[in-house]
Amino acid sequence: MEFRQTISRVWAGLGNRLRGHSSDKTDQTREYQERMAKEVEFFKSYENVHDLPGIFHYWSNKYLVPKYRQFGFDNPKQFFAMYMQRACRNFQNETCHFLSVGSGNCDVEVELVEVLLQSGVDNFVLECLDINQAMLDRGRALAQERTVAENMSFSNSDINSWRPKHKYHIVMANQSLHHFVELEVLFDKIYQTLHPHGYFVTDDMIGRNGHMRWPEALAVFHPLWKELPERYKYNHQLRRVEIEFDNWDCSKEAFEGIRSQDILPLLIKKFHFDLFVAFANIVDVFVDRSFGHNFDPNNEWDRNFIDRVYALDELNIENGTVKPTHMTAAMTKQARSQTIIYKHLSPEFCVRWPEEKQA
Repeated sequence: MEFRQTISRVWAGLGNRLRGHSSDKTDQTREYQERMAKEVEFFKSYENVHDLPGIFHYWSNKYLVPKYRQFGFDNPKQFFAMYMQRACRNFQNETCHFLSVGSGNCDVEVELVEVLLQSGVDNFVLECLDINQAMLDRGRALAQERTVAENMSFSNSDINSWRPKHKYHIVMANQSLHHFVELEVLFDKIYQTLHPHGYFVTDDMIGRNGHMRWPEALAVFHPLWKELPERYKYNHQLRRVEIEFDNWDCSKEAFEGIRSQDILPLLIKKFHFDLFVAFANIVDVFVDRSFGHNFDPNNEWDRNFIDRVYALDELNIENGTVKPTHMTAAMTKQARSQTIIYKHLSPEFCVRWPEEKQA
């Protein structure tokens, strides 16, 4: 199963977190520009966005895929295709306009167009929108290579200067929301440009900013970390051994998880949910790129450890001790029916408010 996360996409604007008093504005603007330049330069040459460790696929295939299947899809790509096909069926006599915000290399978008065309659906155009022209150029070349360019278009813009071209029947965000600073601006524009009967569909991160763990999650995590031999504690992204786990803030260098914790609260205020599937927290650390490569899915001890972490994760998520860090969700402008959810994990139940809002 291909399941893209964290490092896959970029599309951000200058936002509240980097604004301050007028005396600091120049320095903060410079900080933003330097951070954006670093992010754009990195992704200009970054092509492999699927390099997740084998243990991630062991966990996702064993636990996440069965959860998804209850809702009619196996993975995020099938989820996006399901809603796009629905839109095309509902508007058979017109061209459906789809938009992918923060599309990056457009590889998932090209695959989606292929899936739709192979299913007999062709009354659509999928527009890829990204701030990085080099990545869009790769996407255009891929679309031409796969002979699907007639059903695609490509737009280079940031959120502040973006001028929507259509009322979109589908707006998708595939692991891009956690790179945005200007979430309020983005969600306002999506709401304004979404077709009255359209869907805003996303697969993204909703955990703590910078993909850090909240204190209550660390309380569950640390005993598990102490069990691990040293060889499991090598951080492949930061290239160091962490005998004591470093709750690293990934947003320090660029825009990775810059406002992850604000995504779900803002969506709840702005949209109505048609479908909401939330999952994972503690297990993230053990299966993701930093430490996941230390685990071998062919090793019984490794599999058993991940199984135990997953069970503990599920228990704490379902009783509300910790909150999910991932969501796959479909939203509308107006409420149409009761939200489809996994068990009792509604959007409201899964919000983790900062401490000052919990009192």
